[in-house]
Amino acid sequence: MGLITFLLVLSVLVFIHELGHFLAARFFGVTVHTFSIGFGKRLIAKEYKGTLWQLSLIPLGGYVKMKGQDDSNPALIEAGNDSYNTKKPWQRIVILVAGPFANFALAAVLYFCIALLGSNSLAPNIGKVIENSPAFSAGLQVNDEVVRINDKDIKTWDEIGAYIRTSQSALKFYVKREGIIRAFVISPELSDSENMFKEKIQKRMIGIAPAPKIVTIYHNPIEAIGYAYDHTIESSKMIFQGVQKLIQGVIPSSEVGGVLTIGKVISDASQTSIVALLTITALISVNLGVLNLLPIPALDGGHIMFNLYEMLVRKKPSDKVFVALTIAGWFILGALMLLGIFNDINRFMQG
Repeated sequence: MGLITFLLVLSVLVFIHELGHFLAARFFGVTVHTFSIGFGKRLIAKEYKGTLWQLSLIPLGGYVKMKGQDDSNPALIEAGNDSYNTKKPWQRIVILVAGPFANFALAAVLYFCIALLGSNSLAPNIGKVIENSPAFSAGLQVNDEVVRINDKDIKTWDEIGAYIRTSQSALKFYVKREGIIRAFVISPELSDSENMFKEKIQKRMIGIAPAPKIVTIYHNPIEAIGYAYDHTIESSKMIFQGVQKLIQGVIPSSEVGGVLTIGKVISDASQTSIVALLTITALISVNLGVLNLLPIPALDGGHIMFNLYEMLVRKKPSDKVFVALTIAGWFILGALMLLGIFNDINRFMQG
């Protein structure tokens, strides 16, 4: 069942990505010869309005084959008003960006659904108070529930952290203790900490940690729109930063996961709840969008760079350079895929 869920989720993500390219291409009048989910041998195919829609044997990706554009033949040129080659650079860029954009849009829709179904977060209950910290000195105790900070009602632990990090002065905490609301004035202090990439940073803190309690927050449709926007942006930033830290060497290459890791994460989420599955699917969709925007030849981002070059210098890169860079891009992608598979197997062997 886990394998089926993984294949369904991956197929949906690929379909949405390629649909973005397809719709943009058709909007500009480009003929699309093939719309494929998967690679390799064709399993099922149906021609509709000049496009062959197919499902192929290897379900680890997909592609849209347009007239005048073929990654397997980077120097391909086809004439005609319905050819990708003859479109203006900015139009080609729109076609290329449409795929990743579709993944971001899908993530936003999924986050919107999560907000309506009920998003799980850490409750605003204190599980630990560090001695000699601002919270300790002010009188906060374990099991206190933070219900308001200044004039803002608090529903989740993340809201507490966000309020403290952005504070510029003392904060008034209202906490529920044994059914009674008590008020405490606390001044956050700049303290040593770590970010999600385990880098040493300093941030404003008061010296409390959460209790292991989960709360489910339900949003109305208007609130859900804000939730979807915020979480799509936050997820995108997190993945962009992750790629940057990987390039800088902050994140070791051993942390790179492959298709097996993705499959296991999706399978585990599907066995937990529909909200967990939707959350993982949204995150992977954002991941797919971000990675395809990287300026690596053979990816959408690489093609975007070629078109930006053409816009700036008023001429296309030479076929020799274009082909060489595209081949180099395929080698980079192949190496990353092999690294991910190697890490997956290594994790499996280590239990």
